[in-house]
Amino acid sequence: MSTRVKGVVLRQRRYWMGWPGAAYPVDRYEREYPRRAVELGGEVGVEMDFAETIYDAEGVERFLKEVKSSAPDGLLLIPLSMGMWSLVDEIVKADVPTVIFASIGTAFTGHISARSRRKGVYFISSLDFQQVRTGLRMIDVKRKIAEERVLVLKGESEEPVDTVVENLGIKIRKVGRGRVVETYKKVGETEEVKEIAGWYEENALKAVEPSSEDLIKAARMYITCRRLLEEYEATAITMDCLGLVGSKLIDTTPCMGFSKLNDDGIPAACEADLDAILTMILLKHTFGKPSFMNDPVPETVRNILVAAHCTSPTRLDGYGSKPEPFILRSHSESNIGVSMQVLWREGQEITLAKFQGPKKMIVGSGTVIGNVDTPPAGGCRTSVEVEMKGIEDVRDTKGFHQLLFYGDHAGELKDLCQLLNVDATPM
Repeated sequence: MSTRVKGVVLRQRRYWMGWPGAAYPVDRYEREYPRRAVELGGEVGVEMDFAETIYDAEGVERFLKEVKSSAPDGLLLIPLSMGMWSLVDEIVKADVPTVIFASIGTAFTGHISARSRRKGVYFISSLDFQQVRTGLRMIDVKRKIAEERVLVLKGESEEPVDTVVENLGIKIRKVGRGRVVETYKKVGETEEVKEIAGWYEENALKAVEPSSEDLIKAARMYITCRRLLEEYEATAITMDCLGLVGSKLIDTTPCMGFSKLNDDGIPAACEADLDAILTMILLKHTFGKPSFMNDPVPETVRNILVAAHCTSPTRLDGYGSKPEPFILRSHSESNIGVSMQVLWREGQEITLAKFQGPKKMIVGSGTVIGNVDTPPAGGCRTSVEVEMKGIEDVRDTKGFHQLLFYGDHAGELKDLCQLLNVDATPM
């Protein structure tokens, strides 16, 4: 099913004095902008449908009736006159995700200042119509995340409990962690398991602690996760892994499995952290890259952040990309299983983000300046040194289990949050 966006041009019937002026070729842009919007929609898999041009309040009423009957995923509004803003306001009240393109000459700062900061709106004041593509992608992301179902394996309940995350529409299916134990026991040393274990053994720079038997167990846990996802019709997974390992209910960890799932485009988060898995889902659909959930450690001598965990994905440039170099290690806290020490690219710009409940997100950015070995450091195996941007003292970095991913996308992520009715605040 394609994302559907309904567009409309708003204009005056006659132009005389006032901006954009009688010399402005409004008839040309009334034709050109919708044509270009349809092309941009096609590039991102969005189906564009334009309604009849709006000239007055009667046209707004007609358009809103169409919106109500067709229930599009989003709207694209193109006002071609400064006199159209009151009509734009009436349409925005429909509470449908809306992209507004205001060409230079159709709005002053007074028109834009408040309107461009409205929740549920992505506002473009520019001659760069290509930015409409970004807005259409945002609407597409909003629809796609609502198709996701997260499997949460925590507690002791034998029957699944279904809920929906307010504001995002992501479905949650929670069932007891015992299902991990039961399913893992049923996964044998199949050819698929051997193939997965062999790939990691052959492609790692080296293996420090894990044996070949450890790799087989880790591959079995990956298959366990895939079977549970299929059984519970889920598209993402998080579990009480520390509880399972700490209680010695399983003889391996899901670290390597979670790394591979994230490389495969299936969000997988440790410790049944719901905000983390929701963030992973959003980042997957927005940027097409896996992300790395971390424990943040301040390094006060150099004023840098060390982002550490045992489940880093390897295909950090995007799904299907070449893996970054990695070393096979044990899970540091238990010294069992197979964990990833992924060597993040030095000099690479990165973004950090984490939901704080479904209506708030913290967002930051920085640059990778190195990787830390364990030992001499303690803690998790992938430990990335990050020089943070905009944070004077790294001790003040907000949040825990923030998600790191390649590229400085903080600005686009903040714009997306506004469209999703999420408050984005600096990390």
